[in-house]
Amino acid sequence: MSVTAFVSYLSLEKNYSPHTVSAYQKDIETFAQYVEDTFDEKGIDGVNYPMIRSWIVAMVASKLGNRTINRKIASLKAYYKFLQKIGEITTNPLAKHKALKTKKSLEVPFSETEMQNVLEELSFTNNFEGNRDKLMIELLYATGMRRAELIALKLTDIDYYGNTIKVLGKRNKERVIPLLPSLMEQLRLYLEYREKLDSVVDGAFLFLTQSGYKIYETLVYRVINKYLSEVSTKVKKSPHMLRHTFATHLLNMGADLNAVKELLGHSSLASTQVYTHNSIAELKKAHLKAHPRNKE
Repeated sequence: MSVTAFVSYLSLEKNYSPHTVSAYQKDIETFAQYVEDTFDEKGIDGVNYPMIRSWIVAMVASKLGNRTINRKIASLKAYYKFLQKIGEITTNPLAKHKALKTKKSLEVPFSETEMQNVLEELSFTNNFEGNRDKLMIELLYATGMRRAELIALKLTDIDYYGNTIKVLGKRNKERVIPLLPSLMEQLRLYLEYREKLDSVVDGAFLFLTQSGYKIYETLVYRVINKYLSEVSTKVKKSPHMLRHTFATHLLNMGADLNAVKELLGHSSLASTQVYTHNSIAELKKAHLKAHPRNKE
């Protein structure tokens, strides 16, 4: 019952995406199976840290990466925090656990030229799907919203007079993001084609499939990967990379870090600071080029 309640809590109260909720649930179920097979323990509510440590050792032995292991343990830790919250346990067995060390991967954003090429040079088909795909790319890049936030957008979230869009983020936190004039024009084009769809099932949502249903996560990924592959050779071409690109380009142009934090919907400045390494690289270039003491 507790796992079911936890899944509902993540979906309804935390407003996590279905993909994230599914990942949490799978991690907890995998651990439950492990303690049953290894310790003949049929419930995970009362396990101790040595049992969890044994699972970590088993995952390391099976060659799982530290990043993957940390994610699985984070799911378990969140579950135990939930059990504490509802009063089913008094102490979290993972309260003092320290995550395994991982190498920091450098995510390279798309360049301004690459984004200009995909939005201005590529030829999108002049039909419903072509206009929808272009709007999806432009909206992700111009607002920095998350993929789940894009999917959840409703027609009523758009303010056509104020040129803004309302986004419902994590923990049901709302934020309002300004929309550029070019984006408003693309939005109008898309809506014209949307109105001509033969059938609309999920009419409240902004983005639909050709069949009139709400779009889904793999569709968004396929669209981004398809069009960005035509202008970029970068390995990672995902919706999150457009969010990363949005933040990096704003910071490169001198935007205030706190303003970018609000636009991204981050709860803490530390989350936003991960995007600053590329901005620092740009500052270094400018410094080397302009400083009189640089003799090169």
